[in-house]
Amino acid sequence: MTRVFIFAFCIVLSLSVLSIVPVDAQRDEATVAANWTFNDGSAKDSSKKNLNGNFVGGPKAVDGIAGKALKFNGKDDGIKIPDSADINTVGPYTDRTVAALFNCDDVGIDDRKQVIYEEGGRTRGLVIYVYDGKVYVGGWNRAEYNWNGAWPSAEVKSKRWYHVGLVIREASGKVENKKFEMWLDGKRIAQEKGGQLHAHADDIGIGFTNQNAVYHDEGGSGTNIDWFAGLIDEVIVYGSAFDEGDFADLASPLSVEPQGKFTTTWAHLKAQHTEE
Repeated sequence: MTRVFIFAFCIVLSLSVLSIVPVDAQRDEATVAANWTFNDGSAKDSSKKNLNGNFVGGPKAVDGIAGKALKFNGKDDGIKIPDSADINTVGPYTDRTVAALFNCDDVGIDDRKQVIYEEGGRTRGLVIYVYDGKVYVGGWNRAEYNWNGAWPSAEVKSKRWYHVGLVIREASGKVENKKFEMWLDGKRIAQEKGGQLHAHADDIGIGFTNQNAVYHDEGGSGTNIDWFAGLIDEVIVYGSAFDEGDFADLASPLSVEPQGKFTTTWAHLKAQHTEE
């Protein structure tokens, strides 16, 4: 009887280990462009690219869902990111992943967008923002081959953590199906038409639009606009197209069963579900 129990336990343990191994992982550390963890309370880039950001206003370091996060006041707190050959000044970029954890104070605001991340300008660029109860990801390249843009979205709630990502996957210099993707909480929820991203020199921002973007309603023109109110954590940019295993790892702070470097406490999860 004891042998049978031990054998069965070993099988269950083996299956459990196999079940948490990421599948379809495409993360290539050689393509990292930047990784802002905010764990030291600054906008220092923890990758070897040293693409350190500069605070605008006074984002505050607070306890996040993956170590420390930054709290933005929705009025004048943001981060300006320098130009980078890996992000915006060279190109064309055929593969790209941008992802972040966020917790918005009030997702219902409809008099402005709340920008989590943006790069580029009115002609070419990428953006992630919250507006009127939804989180959007956007991409466009309105020169060279005329990709007018795509802005998939998903409903979200206030004061709740989410992980959002956008992907350009194996794109070329023409508009093709299933080249632009939206990911939410580790799952791909949209695939739309897209293409490669050519050089786009307008400034990069976290927590606001630093210099020009394009939103789903064609807004986004201007500098120092559309400030985010709430928490942002673990913003990454890669020159490779992440897949299911990669996003499952990045979204693991939202899970009861934490993986990788992230940890999530039962108390935090209980508080989040109580708010729902």
